[in-house]
Amino acid sequence: QFVEALLIAGGSGNRMGQDIPKQFMHVDGCPIIIHTMRCFQVHPDIDGIAVVCLKGWETVLRAYANQFNIDKLKWIFPGGNSGMESIHNGIYGLKAEGCDNEDLVLIHDSVRPLLGQDIISNNIATCKAYGYAITGIQCREAILESEDGFSTTTSIPRDKLIRTQTPQTFRLGNIINVHEEAKQKGIVDSVASCTLIAEVGGHEMHIVPGSEKNIKITTVEDLEILKALIHTSKEEWLK
Repeated sequence: QFVEALLIAGGSGNRMGQDIPKQFMHVDGCPIIIHTMRCFQVHPDIDGIAVVCLKGWETVLRAYANQFNIDKLKWIFPGGNSGMESIHNGIYGLKAEGCDNEDLVLIHDSVRPLLGQDIISNNIATCKAYGYAITGIQCREAILESEDGFSTTTSIPRDKLIRTQTPQTFRLGNIINVHEEAKQKGIVDSVASCTLIAEVGGHEMHIVPGSEKNIKITTVEDLEILKALIHTSKEEWLK
């Protein structure tokens, strides 16, 4: 049973409003996607890395991986028109490359570069034990519901709410089956693997504790936060 990381880097990063896709932007002299790949490169239980890559950037990705000694990069698959399609391309690509149905796949956003080693380990252990591991964090904010983004009269109790992160980890055969079920049910654009599994129904997902540092880079502000986090360490007096 092998354990593979599947990084989703098929997006063009339109929300960021920059000239190059956010996963290829440099922070501290290193592309964000390489920061992310390093998390899996150094983890002893990860056997290989696959990347679903934005069309036209495959050569750049390969060159960066060589430059920064990411020797676990095994496969590059074409990105889709949506996150769901990119994940689809990745998992079916792994299957076509000969990965076994029992292999574990950690599906991870390429723009979450501060992923902790403990979260990777917990994902693998939880998936082995229960089959479906979702990284998540309990909601601490008060949550309001709004139809238009400008006004609201309704709050949602936060006690039961989980903010999901990645990785989200599955046996390859199981996540392919979920995508097959989704095809039959006409579900084409679910926002994440966990929402897709919930929409298909019938599978219990187990939550792996995430981290507030495991941020997803989607805005220029996130880039500033990322830089700050890279350059800080825990104060020695903190328990």
